[in-house]
Amino acid sequence: MNLLENISQLATCRAEGGQGEIHAIPDGALVWEGDAIRWVGRRGDLPREYQGAERYDAGGGLVIPGLVDCHTHLAFGGWRAEEFEQRLLGRSYLEIAAAGGGITRTMRLTRAADDDELAARASGFLGGMLALGVTTVECKSGYGLDRANELRLLRLYRHLATTQPARLVPTFLGAHVLPPEFRDNRAGYLDLLTDDLLPIIARERLAEFCDVFVERSAFTLEEARRLLTAARALGLGAKLHADQLSPGGGAELAAELGAVSADHLECASEGGIRAMARAGVVAVSLPLASLYLGVAPAPARRWI
Repeated sequence: MNLLENISQLATCRAEGGQGEIHAIPDGALVWEGDAIRWVGRRGDLPREYQGAERYDAGGGLVIPGLVDCHTHLAFGGWRAEEFEQRLLGRSYLEIAAAGGGITRTMRLTRAADDDELAARASGFLGGMLALGVTTVECKSGYGLDRANELRLLRLYRHLATTQPARLVPTFLGAHVLPPEFRDNRAGYLDLLTDDLLPIIARERLAEFCDVFVERSAFTLEEARRLLTAARALGLGAKLHADQLSPGGGAELAAELGAVSADHLECASEGGIRAMARAGVVAVSLPLASLYLGVAPAPARRWI
């Protein structure tokens, strides 16, 4: 049995109350055993049965539940700093992508990176996130965009899940953009994702979710519907990158399919907002992505 004490405030974040309420316990204490929390409360109210627990000092700090990052692209090669400069000079994300930048450029660098390099980078990111209190990380593939490399990224996540303390929740994002080798064969790439990769991923339990980027520069509503329907039939949950750069009906599709979440949503329609609310689909705002791309952020207050 273990006891964490000298906690100035212990945030319990119970379900009741408003969004901003953390239900803090002053001068708190927390008892745990293995991976189970046995007791929380004021230090002065510690039950006698826990008095002999091994004690740890929180140093008067704030203790909160572990944070969740529910949208990351954890394993990738290279950086895009020069593209940020291009956007500051007036080029749009879609212009840069059309010239071979953006996701396609990162795909090339990811394919070129070896397993050890990708693992070391991802481990470093996870260490930094853990230091900030993030204990659960949803990690997407999506920078391999072929059979070998998409499987390589998901298998890397499976390995990382056993070698560091953060909980990893893997997502298959083979439908990030169309890779250059399939530029003239969209149907062939969808066949690869749907008929080849998805069954392997489900059989090896390499992902919990399947995600699709629905956008003019990526995949259509019809393509997303086909892929996510096939994923759900194999037991994977559905996610979407939706309405990030244009109002493409992604929010409405997320509601139609009963997706777990739809992310970005800067350009979602009022009808899409209402449909997701009725269907209980989680809306994920990514304000740093909006800042990085120089676009208006999602209207969070309307979603709330």
